[in-house]
Amino acid sequence: MTPLSKNAKVSILTCDRGDELYTTFGHTAIRVHDSINQLDIVYNYGMFDFQTPNFYLKFVKGDLQYFVAACSFQDFLMEYQMTERTVIEQTLALPQAKVQELFEALNGSLYSDERYYTYKFIDRNCTTMVYEKINTILGKPLLKKVDDTSISYRQLLYPYFDNHFYFKLGINILFGAKTDQAAEKMFLPVELSHSLKQTQWQGKPLVVQEKTWVTGQPIPNDYSFVNSPWFVVLFLVAIAFSRNRYVYMVYGLTIGTLGAFLCCVGLYSQHQEVLWNYNVLLFNPLFLILPFLKKGRVRSLLIITSLVALLVYGILLFNKPHLLLLLPFLGAHLFMLRHLLRQERAHLLPSVK
Repeated sequence: MTPLSKNAKVSILTCDRGDELYTTFGHTAIRVHDSINQLDIVYNYGMFDFQTPNFYLKFVKGDLQYFVAACSFQDFLMEYQMTERTVIEQTLALPQAKVQELFEALNGSLYSDERYYTYKFIDRNCTTMVYEKINTILGKPLLKKVDDTSISYRQLLYPYFDNHFYFKLGINILFGAKTDQAAEKMFLPVELSHSLKQTQWQGKPLVVQEKTWVTGQPIPNDYSFVNSPWFVVLFLVAIAFSRNRYVYMVYGLTIGTLGAFLCCVGLYSQHQEVLWNYNVLLFNPLFLILPFLKKGRVRSLLIITSLVALLVYGILLFNKPHLLLLLPFLGAHLFMLRHLLRQERAHLLPSVK
């Protein structure tokens, strides 16, 4: 292993969010720079291979393997210059012995089984891997969350999707009860950056220098009517007020399939974020059965059960940040089920008479 010079430095690179879904929350990496030995390496724990067999199934299940890779600082920086994403470097006040220890630990990870890790959205990602390495070197868990821990993970993530309506809608449908817990864990790159700024080590600030390498551009707000909640509202109003049996049937089968998918993902996936997903009360798998039942007491009971599920869902959703996002679906489903229930009663009354 190359012995580093006394000029060697370790720094944390915090990269701003991007326009692609997998870059939505930004990125964290570690830089080791030694000008005397002409070393300038970035260790990146955010790597994954799209060519992995059954990539999407593994990602959904939660056993997709991410890995650490190394590249030159200039190569790393070039990507963010091309995509115009901000890159901020925070140099750490570590003595040469600690820099050497971290350097050897990082290289050891590159060439051992430690290279791979099972990605978890909140519990294990590029940011958590970096601060765990730093805490190990420091010998104590100095790096801790300093941001607001009274808000939920869902509230914390919500602003990141402001320019992507359908991403925001999809994520909030897919995420379950865990994301409504208090956001006590530090897992976002910006959170680690804030923690570094406020951390003291041996009576001095841990960060001795901060430098902006790339000044990024704001993500464009590509607003369009189709990519907005108003389009969804209009779409749902058109379906609800059509009062057409076949339109209701197609829509019911669609949302019932979505509900069945949420149930299956909750049973299949190892991602804690998708477990106990109360959104199945809104996108109810019972809607898959409804179109195939003849009018009668069983169908009426199923409709009433679905209405009760919606009322329970409304209570659960009342204090959540995605209330307004999913309120149009709640209103449309209530309207359609109420209309179907009236039809059932109209059918049952003559037979009673």
